[in-house]
Amino acid sequence: MKAKSPPPPALPQRLSLVAQTVQSLRESIRTGHWRKHLPPERELCELLQVSRPTLRVALEELQRKGWLEVTQRQRRRIKPRRTAPGASAGKRVIAVISPYSFLTLSPQVAFLADALRERLTKAGSAVEYHVNPACFSTKPVRALEKLVSQNPAVAWLVMGAKEPMLRWFISQQLPCLVVGSCPTSVVLPSVDADHQAACRHAGGVLLRKGHRRIALVLPQGGYGGDADSEQGMRESLKDRPEAHLRVLSHDGTTAHLCALLDAAMRSPNPPTAYVVARVMPVLTVMMHLMRRGKRIPQDVAVISRDDDPFLQSTTPDVTRYAISPAQLARRVALAARQLAKTDTLEPKAIRLMAKYLPGETV
Repeated sequence: MKAKSPPPPALPQRLSLVAQTVQSLRESIRTGHWRKHLPPERELCELLQVSRPTLRVALEELQRKGWLEVTQRQRRRIKPRRTAPGASAGKRVIAVISPYSFLTLSPQVAFLADALRERLTKAGSAVEYHVNPACFSTKPVRALEKLVSQNPAVAWLVMGAKEPMLRWFISQQLPCLVVGSCPTSVVLPSVDADHQAACRHAGGVLLRKGHRRIALVLPQGGYGGDADSEQGMRESLKDRPEAHLRVLSHDGTTAHLCALLDAAMRSPNPPTAYVVARVMPVLTVMMHLMRRGKRIPQDVAVISRDDDPFLQSTTPDVTRYAISPAQLARRVALAARQLAKTDTLEPKAIRLMAKYLPGETV
């Protein structure tokens, strides 16, 4: 009788987002991160960077498998479980801090956050996402002390931090990686697009098109990448004494940005070109200029320093600079893994060159 052939090896499978959420919750429960009850759903969504429908499916799966039970007050109680002999001590936690809710992130940043979590989870780390605007204020010490004391982590990833926050991490000698650019006075490892090179190139593009009065639109707040952008623009104009750069620093509101634009247009030498940092202000600038009767690009040019998928649907097509979110996620994940493994990382700035996408607004 012919012997049966052994079954072929099972094909590797890519875990779904629900499966990854189940895995992350189960690991945190098993290692004692939560001892009696899970936090509310909204807090878990922020922490795990998942939508509420995804979270609920994952919670139902854990309830079916006996990890959780729902109390009369609709709280999810962690059921006691016996630890098997030789169980591992759990994964290393890498904490991500952001001033913005995961539910309000732009598609580009949301993709970066999701890709980071996937890469770091595969590398054996647990990723926790903390939304805490107070950590990004001018006086962040109390908020940072509370966050760090309540959430032990082997490494901290900071999404676009400001100087007071970064100086606190340095003073506490905590392993920290900045996803963004540091101010020149702060020395920490960071990964970001090369905004200085992009704006230097943008200045050259506008000069070749005959523009000599250029406005650079930046948010207030002193993020390192915005200082690099201004430096790049000034470098492009330094050998052209007839060229003038006006910096418009807005507070993030539409009303303030429109008021700055109106003041610039009323000046004796109004700008003929605008280079705009961040994606949403690009739409505000273009729509307000057109509302004031300016044709783009016949009367005024607009360049976006940053990219977003929805800019592909605008008309005219916006001239802009883009980096691959997947490439950025790879570089950040690699640096984060090294930081978590060794507790140290060379304090250098990793800069990714953005691709110039010539559109119809110049």
